[in-house]
Parts: sequence; C-alpha cells; structure tokens
Amino acid sequence: MTSDYARALGARLRAIRNQQGLSLQRVEDKSNGRWKAVVVGSYERGDRAVTVQRLSELAAFYGVPAIEFLPDPRPSSAQTNVAKIVLDLEALATVPADEAGPLARYASTIQAQRREYNGRVLSIRAEDLRSLAIIYDMAPSELSDRLEDWGVLSAKSDNAPDFAGQSSAAG
Repeated sequence: MTSDYARALGARLRAIRNQQGLSLQRVEDKSNGRWKAVVVGSYERGDRAVTVQRLSELAAFYGVPAIEFLPDPRPSSAQTNVAKIVLDLEALATVPADEAGPLARYASTIQAQRREYNGRVLSIRAEDLRSLAIIYDMAPSELSDRLEDWGVLSAKSDNAPDFAGQSSAAG
C-alpha cells in the first residue's frame, strides 16, 4: 500500500470515527479492548497497514460498509477549499416540522445518497446552504442565523463561509 493511499485510508477511518463522536480511547473502551487506541491511531495516520480482514472487522464495529473506508479515487486537489457547514441532525429533529421541513427533507436525501450512518451530524457545502436559502426565500446569512437560533449549526463547521458564522437574534 503506498503511503499516500495509506494516509488517505487513514483519513477516512478518522473521519468516520469522528462522525460517530468517538475518541481513540473511547473506541478501545467501547470495543472492550478489541481495538487498541494506539493501533487505530496508527491506521488513521497511515503508519500501519490494515489488512482487508481487519478493515472489515473495523467497519462492522463502526456499523458501516467497509467500502466507506476506501479513499475517494479523485485527485486530492479536486477536494480542497470546499467550505463545509456541519448540521446537527439531533437538534434539527427538535425543530417543528413546519419550520424545518425543507431542511429535514434535504438532509434525509443527502444522508441516503451518501450512505452516512451516524445520524448525529451532516456536513454540507456552503453552496448547499445557498440553495436551501432559495427554498426558504431568504438570504444565506438569514438562513444561517435561523439555523443558529434552532441550534442546528454545529460548532464543527470546517472552512465555513462568513455568513455561516454570524449570529443574530433574527428568527
């Protein structure tokens, strides 16, 4: 396994672990020591090769298909500089359906397409938020403020655009 591929595979392993809100130590604890934190960490850094069998077992532990761990075959340059917004799906579930309906349907569709399995958070692109703002008939900054008011914008947002980090009392 090339070191670039091992690092990319490790990044997928880390991303899925993080999606599930698990620290390396929590993985070890939750698996009753089956998955040692140091071993999983070395897989995630690409320092240690993971066999297909171990990858399959780890996938079963996380509750995701093993194929989800495989790196995206596209060049990494195609994946850079994409602003992401993280939605808290648990908070979204508490928002009245008449207000959150379009966002909930959108999130559900994205989850199905991506085969995301954590049910707690969902990352979307800033462009997705702009599209949702059109559906809600408001500016992206207004929708961002509303999502913050609902508690749906997660603090984990990565490279979030300016309008996603603003807060106001508007609702």
